Amino acid sequence: DMMMTLAKRNHITLPYASVEEIHAAYEFSNLQDFLDIYYQGMGVLITRQDFFDLTWAYLQRVAAQNVVHVEIFFDPQGHTSRGVSFDTVLSGIIDALDRGRRDLGVTSKLIMCFLRHLDEESAFEALRDASRCKEHIFGVGLDSSEVGNPPEKFERVFRKAKEEGFALMAHAGEEGPPSYVWGALDALGVHRIDHGNRALEDPALVARLAAEKMPLTVCPLSNKRLQVVPDLRNHPVRQMLEAGLMVNINSDDPSYFGGYMTENYQELADAVGLTADEIKQLGRNSFASTFLSDSEKAALIEKYDAVADKLA
Repeated sequence: DMMMTLAKRNHITLPYASVEEIHAAYEFSNLQDFLDIYYQGMGVLITRQDFFDLTWAYLQRVAAQNVVHVEIFFDPQGHTSRGVSFDTVLSGIIDALDRGRRDLGVTSKLIMCFLRHLDEESAFEALRDASRCKEHIFGVGLDSSEVGNPPEKFERVFRKAKEEGFALMAHAGEEGPPSYVWGALDALGVHRIDHGNRALEDPALVARLAAEKMPLTVCPLSNKRLQVVPDLRNHPVRQMLEAGLMVNINSDDPSYFGGYMTENYQELADAVGLTADEIKQLGRNSFASTFLSDSEKAALIEKYDAVADKLA
């Protein structure tokens, strides 16, 4: 809906005549199908107000689902390549995050992702922008087309990001093989793996992820819509829990994949038959996997446990 609104505001012609046509286009057979419409949708975001409106709408939605902390990605290269300045993108997002903290009680950390289908120099340029905005950007990540773009492609960029003091994470093992997860760990030195489903194909990798308590940000409805796990009844979340992995539930791009946090929990729980204890563990893992301080994590987990126990 917002895509249509912003297109009209900014005098942009979309290849869709209605919101219904946009929804009809949300039929993906793989990650690239999604990325094609994702980058097309980006084109309606032009002004600081646009980026504020988008972020504020998201925060209101998740706050209504009792989310208390978000660690969200943004992809500045997808905007600077269109002539929208880095500062325009960042300022609109930060305005909304500040309001979310003030008016909704939702705390946040912002993570800038490099687009892995672009080259190393483009990533370094984005990193230079991020490095002058450290008070607003907590970490850096790696997303976009995974297959054919292994983590090692950005080893030097991540080394520099580490020197700059950013937290590090990367999409790995969503569509790419287990070797991409190894690469994210060893070449990039990440603190968190986004997705990581295919790590289960490598027992040695699973053992390492469990031993290091490496967080895996699993996204059920994204997995379903992108055909990573076409039938949620076959989702590996229980296998991950049983292996002792720090798996937690996330929404990925919620407006594209049909659900925010509640929908992801509900559909996964129904499909897999998760127990109350398993759902509680997933929630605890989410707090433990954040980049909050140890004391902040402990306080939130204590509060969460009290609610979860009462509901159970």
